[in-house]
Order: sequence, then C-alpha cells, then structure tokens
Amino acid sequence: MYTAHPDRYADMPYRRTGRSGLKLPALSLGLWHNFGPDRPVETQRAILRRAFDLGVTHFDLANNYGPPPGAAESAFGAALKDDFARYRDELVISTKAGYLMWPGPYGEWGSRKYLLGSLDQSLKRMGLDYVDIFYSHRPDPDTPLEETMGALHSAVQQGKALYVGVSNYSAEQTREAARILADLGTPLLIHQPRYSMLDRRPEDEGLLDALDELQVGSIVYSPLEQGLLTGRYLDGIPEDSRAASDSPFLNSDAVTEDLVARLRALDELAKSRGQTLAQLALAWVLRGGRVTSALVGASSARQIEDSVAAIRNLEFDTEELARIDAIVKP
Repeated sequence: MYTAHPDRYADMPYRRTGRSGLKLPALSLGLWHNFGPDRPVETQRAILRRAFDLGVTHFDLANNYGPPPGAAESAFGAALKDDFARYRDELVISTKAGYLMWPGPYGEWGSRKYLLGSLDQSLKRMGLDYVDIFYSHRPDPDTPLEETMGALHSAVQQGKALYVGVSNYSAEQTREAARILADLGTPLLIHQPRYSMLDRRPEDEGLLDALDELQVGSIVYSPLEQGLLTGRYLDGIPEDSRAASDSPFLNSDAVTEDLVARLRALDELAKSRGQTLAQLALAWVLRGGRVTSALVGASSARQIEDSVAAIRNLEFDTEELARIDAIVKP
C-alpha cells in the first residue's frame, strides 16, 4: 500500500487563490495526455505518487481527457481508490466540461443539461461525491452566460463542487461571468488560460489585469508550450516528438529555424540560472506571484521531479526579463 512521504509539504510553496481561502501548490499536475489505456498503469501511478510526495496536491482533469475521452478520470479514480483514498482531504481535484463528450445536441458546450450531466458522469468515473473545482471549459456562443454560470452555481448548491472556475474565457467574458456568479452567491474562484513565454495573450488581451481587478485566481495550462519550451527541440524535431506526429496541438510547421534559434537562446539563459529550459519557462509564468499555479503534464516520475525543481528559483531580475522579451519578441 502506498504511503505518502512524511515531508511532502516541506518545500512546495502554496499560493492563495484569489480572495478565497483555498491555496494551490505553485505547480499542479494536469492529466491531459498521459492517463488512459494506452499508458502502463504503473507508470501512471508512479507519476501521481511522486507528484504528491513532492507536495503537488492539485490534480486537474476534464471530462474529455484521455484518450479516449473519460479515460483520464477513470484512471485517476482507480488510483484514488487504491492509493489516495485516505488522503482525499489533502487533495484538490478539479474537472471541466465544455468539449464534445457524447453524440447529439446535449453532448458539448455550456447548457445546463450538458454541464450537470457531464459532472455526474465525471463523479461516477472518479468514484467521488464531489470535486473541489468544477470549470466551464469554454464559453458557449449560443447559450446565455446566465445559464452556464447558473449550472456552475447549482453544482455548488448540490454539494457536487466546492468551487467553480472558467477556462478559455476572454477578459470581458470573465468579468461578466464573475458578476453573474457573485449575484448568485457563488464566487468565481479561478480562471484557467493558456499562457507561456511564447504565448502572451493573457497579458496582451488584458485577462491578467481583469483577474487582478476581480481578485480571481489563475492556473495556466501549456506553460511549456506543448513541449517546445523543453530541451526536446533544441536540435530540431525528434522523430518521437509531438511535432513529428503532426498533432493538432503542435505540428512540424511550427518548429522553424528561427524558433529553434530562440529556444537555444532561452536555453543558454536557463543554464546561467542553473535551470533547464523547462524550469525557466515554469519559473517565468510563476514570477511575481501573479499566477496562482502552473499546470504541468508528465509521462514519467522523473519529469514531474524536473518540473518541481523549478520552484527553487522563481525570481528574475530586470535584465533577465528584458533578455527573455528580446529573445521571444525581437
């Protein structure tokens, strides 16, 4: 039987989420790509155990994570039952709904029927009575925001979620979502946007400013930009990489000579800080405390160890930040 490391809380910093009482670890584990039937169960369990031993208390899922959709929640549910049941109150478990899960007009987007039906399915797959955070995964252009936020509020009222969040919402949509939820009496806890050194849209489009004003937390996904901000692409495209497979999330056309040159320059800066490129990228999104937590994936326990090591140096001087901007935005 798995027993968690007694010193699991010794090193990981925990950051308050907006104006709530909930603290999240600076690094959280996302179960997007590496949890499903095509991965060895023991590898999946080793990643979860090592993450928790290192103070990663937050596990982030969605109804469609796998592949196939639902597989990540099922795999996590099995691990929760076998390894983490007695640690449930030490864990923050989140899930989301918004993307396609089943055929027909009620299988995606943001209707009350879809969101609450999906949450019930997620809870069943994970063997849980409630999740800590339930997200609207994307805004629905055809459903009134009042209905979508009302469904999130209902999830809390029904005891199926402790907090609610949104993901992939614009600054304007986030402000309106927060207003509706406040009127209902269920605060907007957190936003999950895509953000990295290579993708500055939350800065450029005013989302981070809106979250500051609203006192809403943030947990960013793809801080390593689908693996580009690791050492994998410093010499081009490896045969077994995501870019080589022409994934819909990263294809070979994106890995240009110019990009590789920039990645190498960032890698040199990382080395001067005693970090890997991935650690530099994670430290950058966490700099200054504006972001509550960064979501990382892992295909091995070693990868989660490398990511967590980023917390040893989260500080940047003005010269380093200027160098990063000069490399990324010449």
